[in-house]
Amino acid sequence: MEPIKSITSKTVVIPLDDIDTDQIIPARFLTTTTREGLGEHLFTDWRYTKDGTPNPDFVLNAPEAQDAQILVAGRNFGCGSSREHAPWALLDFGLRVAISTEIADIFFNNALKNGFIPVVVDADTHAWLLENPGVEITVDLESSTVIVPGRDPVPFSVDSFAKYCLLNGLDQMGFLTQHADDIAAFEARAE
Repeated sequence: MEPIKSITSKTVVIPLDDIDTDQIIPARFLTTTTREGLGEHLFTDWRYTKDGTPNPDFVLNAPEAQDAQILVAGRNFGCGSSREHAPWALLDFGLRVAISTEIADIFFNNALKNGFIPVVVDADTHAWLLENPGVEITVDLESSTVIVPGRDPVPFSVDSFAKYCLLNGLDQMGFLTQHADDIAAFEARAE
């Protein structure tokens, strides 16, 4: 995982509430234990028509959505079943951040563990972002703020351990392996 200090990108907006993990990555694509290729199936039931062609009415298929790394979604993003495949699919597609007024707890934690940044903002900021798709903003992990043009920086909360790992490009296993000598010494004392 690469260290993440900040992400500056245009936004892509899906203004729907209660986007669940089965909409993010349908269960029929959960047959893999690797992350690669899941982006192809991100929002597949919305991105593609029944014959498999791209749905021209879905925002992620629009030319202006290309290269966007920040998704602004309606309330209660990531609800539903627990699956790490959801943040994996978002990341594999190229998205790095989801912003909402509410993000489901299990998704929130799975996202952080996998290098995807879930950001909860106040209702006023959220409404502005929903009304201004494509605006370039910065999610600054170091200061835990969202920088929106013409507005005061918007603070967001992130667990200190998760923040440390993201800033240093570590997942939980990477964090533990940094302390392998200390762990081995502890185990030797415990014998």
